[in-house]
Amino acid sequence: MNVQEQSESRGRASALALPRRKFGDGEFGELERRATGALALTGDASYFVSLSRTESTRTELARIWTALGAFEWVALAYLIFSSMMIFVFSKNLARPWKLIGVQAIVATLICMLCVAGACGEKRAQHEGVKVATRFWHFWRHWYPHLFFLFCFEELGHLVHLINPNWLDAKLMSFDHRMFGVHPALWLEQFATPLRNDFFQLTYLTYFIYLLVLGGILYYRKEWHAYWSVMTYSVVGYAIGYVIATVFPIQSPWFAMAGMWHGELRGGPFTATINFIEHYGRVHGAAFPSQHVAGSVAALWGAWRFRRWLFWVMLPLVAAMCFSTVWGRYHYAADVFGGMVTGTLGYAIGSCIMRRRGAVSEPVLGKKRIPRFPRDDNRYC
Repeated sequence: MNVQEQSESRGRASALALPRRKFGDGEFGELERRATGALALTGDASYFVSLSRTESTRTELARIWTALGAFEWVALAYLIFSSMMIFVFSKNLARPWKLIGVQAIVATLICMLCVAGACGEKRAQHEGVKVATRFWHFWRHWYPHLFFLFCFEELGHLVHLINPNWLDAKLMSFDHRMFGVHPALWLEQFATPLRNDFFQLTYLTYFIYLLVLGGILYYRKEWHAYWSVMTYSVVGYAIGYVIATVFPIQSPWFAMAGMWHGELRGGPFTATINFIEHYGRVHGAAFPSQHVAGSVAALWGAWRFRRWLFWVMLPLVAAMCFSTVWGRYHYAADVFGGMVTGTLGYAIGSCIMRRRGAVSEPVLGKKRIPRFPRDDNRYC
């Protein structure tokens, strides 16, 4: 027996010694059985192609779903529900398909951003942290602020989705029954340029609460705490957005326009607010106050994760709530509604954050245990 025959003999002996996998067993057993059955019945091998595409689609969808977190669950659910409402009540809108298309684009961008962030994190585990990893990591965590802005500006097109009439008279009546006066109108007697500027400054503080709290948690790499705060906010906002489309309210600025005795004049902060309102004001969507809802949700987040910051924010948030009435942006009922929706955001968001897969842990730094973990089960 020559050398070649000896080698072949040893190869056959090794093959016989190995356990043989039976047809239909193992990881692809089900795929084999389905494909062979279809080929025997139809004689058409194109089934293999369609089956491969189906499995590829399922794999891709599973990868996208794994990249999403609790924030995205709520954000995408709101976009889907909003698109369904637009479709059902499309006759009340001028360009319903354009709105649905924009929402579809936003949803796609969210999924793409999450997948890009997840892929960057996965590569960083093997190749180390690079500039691209930090880029996608940053936008993966901070895009929620842009999402909130998009949804709020979109409300300008959705306020009459269901009801074509303004319902401010109901809230004006509510305020008058509760206080005996119209609060914003009654407060005019105390207006001075200095007071106006002070309350416009407190009104502007709304924009920093979530940024400051989120920035601290982001810097400390407390990822579960960070996404908890974002989820509290998105739940509170989503509830408020839906209510605003069902119950259209203009705000005292519009509904009581003929009752004011003059403009609220002030200094640089008043000028800043006037500039923002001129270019970014949404006509409607005043109830419940999204300013109050977002601030209260962030306040609950500070109570949960940074108790010292809660006590710093509390008087500022209280002054901000008062400034919404002083500045003629909201009725008192709007403020109460915002407090309720912000608190609901915290309660419901706490339950959502306890679900498996609510947070995907980044590799940029070690995970730190958030403070006061005992509060997670309070509402669940």
